[in-house]
Amino acid sequence: MNINSIQLFFLFVLAITALRLWLTMRQIAHVTAHRDQVPQRFAARITLDEHQKAADYTVVKNHLALIQAVVETGLLLAFTLGGLLDACAQLPLRWFAEGGYAYGLALFAVFGLIGFVVDLPLSLYRTFVVDARFGFNKTTPALYLTDLLKQTLLAVLIGAPLLFVVLWLMAQMGEHWWLWVWLFWIGFSLVIQLLFPTLIAPLFNKFTPLADDTLRARIDALLARCGFRSSGVFVMDGSKRSTQGNAYFTGFGAAKRIVFFDTLIERLQPAEIEAVLAHELGHFKLRHVWKGIAATWLLSLGLLWLLGVLMTQPWFYMTLGVHHPGTAMALILFMLVLPVALFPLSPLLSAFSRRHEYEADTFAARQTNASDMVTALVKLYRDNASTLTPDPLHSLFHDSHPPASLRIARLETV
Repeated sequence: MNINSIQLFFLFVLAITALRLWLTMRQIAHVTAHRDQVPQRFAARITLDEHQKAADYTVVKNHLALIQAVVETGLLLAFTLGGLLDACAQLPLRWFAEGGYAYGLALFAVFGLIGFVVDLPLSLYRTFVVDARFGFNKTTPALYLTDLLKQTLLAVLIGAPLLFVVLWLMAQMGEHWWLWVWLFWIGFSLVIQLLFPTLIAPLFNKFTPLADDTLRARIDALLARCGFRSSGVFVMDGSKRSTQGNAYFTGFGAAKRIVFFDTLIERLQPAEIEAVLAHELGHFKLRHVWKGIAATWLLSLGLLWLLGVLMTQPWFYMTLGVHHPGTAMALILFMLVLPVALFPLSPLLSAFSRRHEYEADTFAARQTNASDMVTALVKLYRDNASTLTPDPLHSLFHDSHPPASLRIARLETV
């Protein structure tokens, strides 16, 4: 049984990797084939040079994605069947007793450090070569290092206590520990949502109240029409890292904030900014945010229950090449395998998200003007060098938003 289950796991990982590589190569081929002609729907709004820049940027990013898929698969197989996790399990034994909470935290630290070292070259190349080549990167090496240090500090100050509580609940709450961990996770995620806008986000960016009185008046009128209350409208200095623009909501309840990248404020007209904001408001008014949270909570409950079943089975560890079972080891193994196991479900998650995007677009068109939403989308696709001709199958697996042509076609019928 062990040999067969090991072979099954190995073949499944290879099959998922082959699927990822095939989808990525489809994307490269499809975008390249449509590189020399702007889609008819965008011909009056996007120049050929802009279209080709987006195509080239997409192709380069997907070449990098091919490398990343191979690296991730190699690391997964090295950790499991290659015995790397077993080797990692030996290292903390020099200082901590096996099975203790300190040992579990140390094992996670070793595991995380290896993953960080493997991912770092790709991250640096993506930022300082790919994004710089296409004129997007504004991050300096000093800023990159500062961000890295802050992220590491937050991981220690927040992640370590979180992990300790999870490991304690897994060890102390009996066979139904997964329910207690789930309840704790819900509470923790809500607290982070509440604290993120005012305590965490300002560590990385500067947020200033929107100073444009005319634009602020438009936004206030839109908020009033939609019955939406927030703690403020802020502009974020996103330009210090990238030329790409965006807008988002953060927090919940009385702590909700509306945040615009300064690059978006600079490039869009007030009516277009209003339309983009109306789209985001649509997600709240149509309860997409809470529907997404509820779906995530239900999925996490099911997954934690599954982990509770698997971690008691010796074959679970043996199949994944581990000979030192334990609470922390089971959690690491589950985290390693989960992305691979869930990848076939990506189209379902994508369909769920895309339906919400269409509904938010319709809401925005009715609260503002459909033509303003269209021009805003075109500018965002152009300025962010997002391809207008994605491969449909690749997009179905990887894109939470519908392709530009489909979104705009729907908006033009509203």
